[in-house]
Amino acid sequence: MAQQSEPHAHGTEHAPSYGQFILVWFGLLALTGLTVALAGISLGRWVIVSALTIASIKSLLVLNVFMHLKFEDRVLRIFVAVAAATLAIFFVLTFFDYAFH
Repeated sequence: MAQQSEPHAHGTEHAPSYGQFILVWFGLLALTGLTVALAGISLGRWVIVSALTIASIKSLLVLNVFMHLKFEDRVLRIFVAVAAATLAIFFVLTFFDYAFH
């Protein structure tokens, strides 16, 4: 009789602790507060750049910690990077058309 291998418990060896989840959550709250605070300050063109930078940091935190992207295979991370690069290209082309004239 052939031995059955146990299914690989994906992610159990890399499970973040509850403390890490809470710290990231507080970080997301702080970044959201910073975004709201910057919306009230007159920074001119830099309002869009700062808001998108903060949003990018928040999305990286969510992707890496809550969606466990840092523990996934390299191929999936490459696909996410390609999608993010495509989105960045669309943002840059949109800004050159509207925001910076």
